[in-house]
This record gives sequence, C-alpha cells and structure tokens, in this order.
Amino acid sequence: MTRKSENGVRAGAYASSVGAALLLAACLGVEVAHAQAIMRTPTISVPSRTPTISPSIAARVSPGVTARAVSVGRGPRAITTARISARTVPKPVLPYARYSPNLYPACTAPYRDADGECLAQPNADGNGAGKSGKKSANKGRGDSTPVAANLRTFANEFVAEIDSALSATEADELARRHGLTRVSSENFPLIGATIGLFRITDGRPFETVRREFAADGGVRSVQPNFRYVLQDQKSSVPTEGDPAQYVLAKLRLPQAHTLAHGANVTVAVIDSGIDARHPELANSIADNFDALGSTDGPHVHGTGIAGAIVAHARLMGSAPEARIIAIRAFGGTTGGAQSSSYIILRSLNYAAEHGAQIVNMSFAGPKDAVIERAIAATAARGLVLIAAAGNAGAKSPPLYPAANPNVIAVSATDQQDKLFSASNRGNYIALAAPGVDIFLPAPDGKYQITSGTSFSAAYVSGVAALLLERNYALKPEALRMTLAKTARDLGSPGRDDLFGDGEADAFAAVMAVPADSATPVAAASGTTKREDAEKRRDEPGIRAIEQPSLSSADDKSAISQADRPASR
Repeated sequence: MTRKSENGVRAGAYASSVGAALLLAACLGVEVAHAQAIMRTPTISVPSRTPTISPSIAARVSPGVTARAVSVGRGPRAITTARISARTVPKPVLPYARYSPNLYPACTAPYRDADGECLAQPNADGNGAGKSGKKSANKGRGDSTPVAANLRTFANEFVAEIDSALSATEADELARRHGLTRVSSENFPLIGATIGLFRITDGRPFETVRREFAADGGVRSVQPNFRYVLQDQKSSVPTEGDPAQYVLAKLRLPQAHTLAHGANVTVAVIDSGIDARHPELANSIADNFDALGSTDGPHVHGTGIAGAIVAHARLMGSAPEARIIAIRAFGGTTGGAQSSSYIILRSLNYAAEHGAQIVNMSFAGPKDAVIERAIAATAARGLVLIAAAGNAGAKSPPLYPAANPNVIAVSATDQQDKLFSASNRGNYIALAAPGVDIFLPAPDGKYQITSGTSFSAAYVSGVAALLLERNYALKPEALRMTLAKTARDLGSPGRDDLFGDGEADAFAAVMAVPADSATPVAAASGTTKREDAEKRRDEPGIRAIEQPSLSSADDKSAISQADRPASR
C-alpha cells in the first residue's frame, strides 16, 4: 500500500507538472501570435487586435496580457513596437521639388491646374485642411501664399500696366497710395503699353496688395514678376580642351555652309553677358544692350550661346557670318544667372525695335501673361522666335517661352542621338539638336564643354539664319515648316514629344529654300556701335521686319517696291 501510495503521489505530481507546462505553453503561444499579428498589420491599433483565445484557457489568462505583449521591452517585440511608432507618425508632405538649376517647382496632380501649372502646397496651419493656391487666393488670407511663388517669382514684386498718361511723379504717388515703391516704369512700343515694376514696402500680404492695386483706376493689369533661368545643365568652371565638334556632322553644317553662312542676318541673343572680345566672336557683335543696367562682365552662358551661333576661329558656329545683338537680361558673372518678367519684356522690346530677325531665348520660366503678350507682338512683326525646351526633365510641366505656339521649342540630343536626360518633353517640342557635351567659347578667351537645351536652341537659331540668308523674304511659319519637313526623324516614327519632328538638318533645310537673288546687302558687320544699328534700321528689308504685321494692307504699302524680291 505504501508503494502504491507513493506511485500515486508521483503520478499526480507528474500530471500536475504536465498540466502546468501545457498552460505555460498555451500562454506563450498567445503572446507570440499577438506579436506576429502586430508585425503583419503595423498600422492598426493594438487593442483592437486582441487574439481569440480558447475557452478552455480564457479564464486563466490575465486581462493585461494584451498590454504586456506590446510593452515588454525584450526580444523581437521591442523591435516590433519601434516599427509601429515609426510607421504611424505622419510623414511631411513635400509636393514641391527644385529642379537644379531651373528653380522650377514640380508637384503632384492634386496641386496642378488645368494647364499643368503648380499651385500651392497644403496650408501648414495645423488643421489638416490643405487648400490649393487658387482656392485660398479668393479668401484674402495672408498666410496662404503659395510656396511655388518663392521659386517662380520675385517676392513682393509686381509687373503692372499703368495709364500711359501718368507722369513719373504721378506714378510714384500711385505706388505710395498702395504701400508700394515704383522701381521702374517705361513705355514699350512693342506691346503699346506703359509697364511698371513695383515693390511692396509695408509688409502687407502679396494677394491683398495685388487686389487693391488692380482695383485702382490708373492700373490696367497686375501680375507677379516671374523668374526666368538660363537653361544650361550646370554652372561650372570652363574646362580647357579641344574635343571634336560632333555637332557639325550631326547638323550637316559643312555642307550647308557651301550655300549660306548667315550673312546679313541679325540674331538677338537675350541672355547673360557676352565676351565680345573672344576670338571666336570677333566682329560678330553688332550691338549691345544691357537691360539690367548692370556693370557685370561677360558670363559663361551668354558667351557660349553666341559661340554656338557665330563661332568662326578654332570652332565653327551654325551661322558664322550672322550678326549678334547682345542683350544682357541675366545678371552675374559666375554660376547661375536669373532674370524677371520686366527685364525680359525690356529685352524683347529692344530686339524688335532694333532690327533683329531672329530672337534666341535660351531660358525658361512659368507661363507669364505680359511675356506672352510681348511674344505675340514680336511674332506679329515677322521675327523668328526660338527657345530652349528646358532642362527640368520628363516630369516637368511645359516651360515658357518655349511652350508658346509662336516659338520654336528645341530639345537636346547627345552624340548617339539619344535624348538628353534632363530635356523637357511635350507636344510643344518642335525640333531637336545636339546639346550634350558641346564645345563652346567661354569668357577671357577660354573654352568650355557644357550641356543643356540652351545650346540646342542656339544652333537652331543659327540654322534659321542660314535660311534667311538664302531667302530674305521667308516668313516665320514657312521657315518653321522647312525646318520640320527636313528634320531627321529620331525615336518613334513620325512626330513625338521627345524630338518633335526630329533633329535639325541644316543642309537639307537650306537646300529646300530657293535662293533669292534680291536679298539686300546690309552694312558690313564688325561694328559694336549702337549708332550703326540705328542706321541699319533704315536699310531695305529692315523696315519690313519692323512693321507691326506683314499681312495688313497698310503695312505692305509702307514697303517700297525696291524692297520686294525680284521674283515677286
């Protein structure tokens, strides 16, 4: 009996141990399953994820098990808790990104208008109610200024059309009434308006001042002073060297130069400062105009653009005998350079008033009402307008002035005929031209290797000069169609958003234009005096360019019979 009793006790103890072990395992099993559930669904609150426990052990589980499963600071559960807190913290909303060096904002679909332009980012007022710039603009709130304005405009500045009858004193008084300072104002014959640049001086919100100023009887229109940037890929110290100019073969320039060199054709280069003393540009700068009124020296970008058009020493431009009107609209001597709506307007006005036949615009910015107006007026006078498509990449909305329908927009290609990775895309692209690793002059007699749609546009401006030398009477639309029809197709067959109608072919384009024996002989190039540019305005053919429109009967009657081509 004693032995049986001992065996029974041992059996009971063994059963109790097994039961305890099973209970412990069940409890641990609950804890592990809970941790795995948290790991699988980190964004759902832990209390609502309490696991279902078998009724047979439910009474033995403490109500605090769920809390302990999260709060235990050991093993993998501690890591799981950290991951949950990291994922549940709201991430900052960053709808804008800066494209170097364009200072142009990129934004997601909810923050674009119908034209693809960026609006404002959500208000950071803590209430979670993000509103677009257009929606909040009508409510007059001073804390809802779009972030994009910091990138696309000059802070606290307006460009406004004012009553042309106002004197300078009256314009200053108009500005003071609205807490503004008149920085500058002048009459622009190009658009038939007096435009002023005004700055907020009393610290009031931009939108409030704009509304009050626009309501004044002496003000015709008001807009921000938009920012424009040059379209080179990067600003760097020019490098010395003499790599092959692959652009010559790509555009078939040597063949084209057997027929034309751009003689007697004037190209206005609206850019940064140009080194007129560079050997590549000798005797090519016919006129200079500093729209900034600055004392800055030559700049690497403007010098390179002029070289792409008229270089004729160690290098070869696309129109080596063309004449350049050097218009400084972008400040600075090193690094990036910027301009504004008001300065670009001054530059276009000067080009149109001083005999330019082609305007090269290797810069980009947002859609701008006053510049759109100036572009339309310039095109109506018969000038050919060419611009860089932009270096903001595939996700960028259209950039201006390239996206204006009166402008020939040029994208960039490399030596393998591939699209430059930073080149803009879009149905406004007209042509492509080499713009990667381009060998060009730089200030102080140096040279540079650079990339960007800026230089692609400049080469096409030179090709356009070849066509105008070939036939001086060629109208802008006919010139554009000639470039499109003779372009070498790249990418997918036919027109596309990357290369437009294809890469420009200078030789094919020149061959497609019948020679015009009546092309006028202008004054010899080589002068840098503005007085000579004034004389050239009275030469045959120049008067025709300066007419507001070549299609009206009154304008045609102003052109003498001697100015008309013999074939007509």
